[in-house]
Amino acid sequence: MFTPEKRERVRAELLESAAQDARITGAAITGSAAAGREDRWSDVDLAFAVHDAAAVPAVLADWTTVLYSRYGAVYHADITAGAWIYRAFLLPDTLQVDLAFVPAAEFRPLAPSFRLVFGTAGEAHPPAPAAPAGLIGLAWLYAVHARSSIARHKFWQAEYMIGGIRNHGLALACLRHDLPTVHGRGIDQLPPGVVTPWEDSLVRQLDGAELFRAFRAALAALLDEIRQSDAQAAKRLEEPFRRLVESSFETAA
Repeated sequence: MFTPEKRERVRAELLESAAQDARITGAAITGSAAAGREDRWSDVDLAFAVHDAAAVPAVLADWTTVLYSRYGAVYHADITAGAWIYRAFLLPDTLQVDLAFVPAAEFRPLAPSFRLVFGTAGEAHPPAPAAPAGLIGLAWLYAVHARSSIARHKFWQAEYMIGGIRNHGLALACLRHDLPTVHGRGIDQLPPGVVTPWEDSLVRQLDGAELFRAFRAALAALLDEIRQSDAQAAKRLEEPFRRLVESSFETAA
């Protein structure tokens, strides 16, 4: 297991290397360290501005070589968002190092957790928050497929779909409480009374009766949450949700 001292050393060395790389014109600490929320389990999160957009692939390749050769990275994964490329590295001691690269013209804070180390950054441009309608739509889609999975005795798929109902319903609650909605980041900050109704939606074992019980609990919690965000949508969904529960009961055995 990595130590906080090791994490700080890796971060400092990477920032020093960035300052010496003529292709990189700006660097920032992002994530929990930038927001003053770093703890024992936090990652290294850095963002870099690349002067020439055409050079981004070469810069990414060179820095990947450094992470493998100098720090012994064992794997990496990429996420892209617009002009940003995020490459996450896993080190043998389980330290995660997330490096983001973007053309200098697009280098700007995308969230409050952005602390400039050197160079200049454009005006903050946080992404638009999730819309209730989108989360509601995805939740009922998961609900329809949970019903069919239970009916087909595809119990692993049913468990997955019930989890999707719960995840999107809790994201809707996070949105209502002005908390982060992605990757469950805001759920543990929700008031207990908001989270408690969802506990019954947890699947305890893979059989039809248990999946039906969890499915019914998930739909009840979801409908209550929708009422808080969009009363008209909740009214329209009440009857379809009732029918989903009834038809699931008929096929759960």
